[in-house]
Amino acid sequence: MKIGVVYASMSGNTEAIADIITEELKARKYEVELVDMLSVQSPKDFLNYDLTFLGMYTWGDGDYPDECLDIMEELEDFDLEQQPFALFGSGDTSYPDFCGALDLLDTLIKAQGGITFVDPLRIEFNPDPEDEEQIKKFVAEALAIFEPSR
Repeated sequence: MKIGVVYASMSGNTEAIADIITEELKARKYEVELVDMLSVQSPKDFLNYDLTFLGMYTWGDGDYPDECLDIMEELEDFDLEQQPFALFGSGDTSYPDFCGALDLLDTLIKAQGGITFVDPLRIEFNPDPEDEEQIKKFVAEALAIFEPSR
């Protein structure tokens, strides 16, 4: 099984989460590709994986990051063909819509025929050791639902 960990990060917080997810998947012997969102050419790239962990930070009051805007716009006209996703991101709880971009992304993925089967993982700022445990549990939960027989 091939898993993509695709992320957008400005300050390095979401990238740090993506790195932990990637290491956890590799420790579980999965084939994993870690991909910066800026390298994604089109939403079709998401279909290259059996499962996609997709992460981004939230900009301002709950918006997509600038580097995700083109792909999100293209995604509005793309059939995700039941592609499974597990969403994650970083944010700041001082904003009223903590990690609000993940809610927008979840709605968009479902509207385009994709599947999100676990609640999005939301981490404030850079992950600390306690967050690392939460990230590993998120990965385990996603894998247990996606591939329960493994």
